[in-house]
Amino acid sequence: MPEKKTKYIFVTGGVVSALGKGIASSSLGILLKKRGFKVNMIKCDPYINVDPGTMNPFQHGEVFVLDDGSETDLDLGHYERFLDQSMTKNNNVTTGQVYHTVITRERRGDYLGATVQVIPHITEEIKSLIRRPAKDNPDTDVVIVEIGGTVGDIESQPFLEAIRQMALESDPENTLFIHLTLVPYIATAGEVKTKPTQHSVKALREIGIQPRILVCRTAKPLDEPIRNKIGLFCSVPAKHVISAVDVETIYEVPLKFHEEGLDRAVCDHLQLGNGEPDMSDWEEIIAKVKDPAHRLKIAICGKYVHLKDAYKSIIEAFIHAGVENNARVDLIWVSSEDIKKSGATKLLSDIDGLLIPGGFGERGVEGKIESIRFVRENKIPFLGICLGMQCAVIEYARNVCGLKDAHSYEFYAELKHPVIHLMADQEGVTNLGGTMRLGAYPAKLDPYSKSYRAYGCEDISERHRHRYEFNNAYRDLFADTTMKPVGVSPDGRLVEIVEVTDHPWFVGVQFHPELKSRPTRAHPLFRDFVAAAVIYHTGKKEADKSSDKNSDIQSRQNVS
Repeated sequence: MPEKKTKYIFVTGGVVSALGKGIASSSLGILLKKRGFKVNMIKCDPYINVDPGTMNPFQHGEVFVLDDGSETDLDLGHYERFLDQSMTKNNNVTTGQVYHTVITRERRGDYLGATVQVIPHITEEIKSLIRRPAKDNPDTDVVIVEIGGTVGDIESQPFLEAIRQMALESDPENTLFIHLTLVPYIATAGEVKTKPTQHSVKALREIGIQPRILVCRTAKPLDEPIRNKIGLFCSVPAKHVISAVDVETIYEVPLKFHEEGLDRAVCDHLQLGNGEPDMSDWEEIIAKVKDPAHRLKIAICGKYVHLKDAYKSIIEAFIHAGVENNARVDLIWVSSEDIKKSGATKLLSDIDGLLIPGGFGERGVEGKIESIRFVRENKIPFLGICLGMQCAVIEYARNVCGLKDAHSYEFYAELKHPVIHLMADQEGVTNLGGTMRLGAYPAKLDPYSKSYRAYGCEDISERHRHRYEFNNAYRDLFADTTMKPVGVSPDGRLVEIVEVTDHPWFVGVQFHPELKSRPTRAHPLFRDFVAAAVIYHTGKKEADKSSDKNSDIQSRQNVS
């Protein structure tokens, strides 16, 4: 029996960045998976950082943490959500990883005195890393490899050379190049322009790569003459020029690609079976996103609110939770620094729920604490994540327990009441990259808690990314209050979840639940948080109606 050969699809981008290669790759991945194929995905990031863990969110966006503790690019979040399968460190390759490995081997003398060069040493290492997931899982049918950046970036050149070599080393039906490019619409001229795409493909061909399928980001669908023109100048069949039109929700993209024939073209080239994908579950999701029964306002109070990609997984988790509650969640982005300037009452008076996300650094913390006090006292649903949970503990310690100078050891080393303290295994750590408590850890839930009702089980596993924790020296103090530790590590040492028991829905978690939410399976905590917001919103509307009715009665009485 001949050995099974894994097929490789290489996705490159041109003209500008942020065109959506991750969404396009993920959409193709779910279409192939729905056809019955075993799919895996890899993101190649050209930056020299070993991983994005030390990068500023304003530059990079969210750091997506995997079960194995890897800090990766946010596109791996798209891969997990679309394919509904967990990734590992093998699914993210960076220039920093590649050079670190090659230089380590050179220092050991592994190259036997040879001059170490980009070709062949760097490119061979890249190819080895790209082949690694299929080598570890021989039953993989297709690996989709997304190359970060754009054609022409100097950082991307070794990756482009490596995938060019992989195509040369394989049979034609085992590799496929897809190029994502921009076809801008010029409103003053009233037409789309193909020159950016032509030049992008020209640059790709100059390094020896001929794309077989073009995915064109465009504000308007491409008509037949435009497809023919692009195909002619780029040496691509017109039927393989795919329109990627802007849509209301990213979960529409796979359906639009299927309508355009993308998955069919891929299967034809790679000589895969042509069974049709069953996307009925995705169609149901889109229907609920577009026509919900409820509409809510939930505030996200943080310091990176001007760059939404810093909270990408949270945004998607709210979409998933909205679907399961037949609700659209309108996110209200509130800077924690503005809260400190203008006050929580002014900025949060009309919300149905508040989420405080994770983060690092002291800036904006006092605004977060003030926001938490507002929703706790006004019985508005609350979810705190990582630093958000820690801020909730600080707020409660100050305003309920009477510890007026309570704070986190992260921000002040000299504290009388450090209710949040450095984890024991973090003491003495000096390197910042990859040294936090990272990845999936188990926890046990109190069976009488809201969290237990959400999960429906006592034992859970969630992903972490932090150095600081609830200070156990204060657990006895909190035991006599309404803020309870309802989720702890199996040994009872670490507090993972706190809840305020005399509040309709007030939950703080040390981990990042947003990282495990899926379109077809919302995270339990986000699902129940949104459900609580629906109840709050409905009650608020009923109270407003009652108030209006009483006002009308009073007005009629005054007239009479």
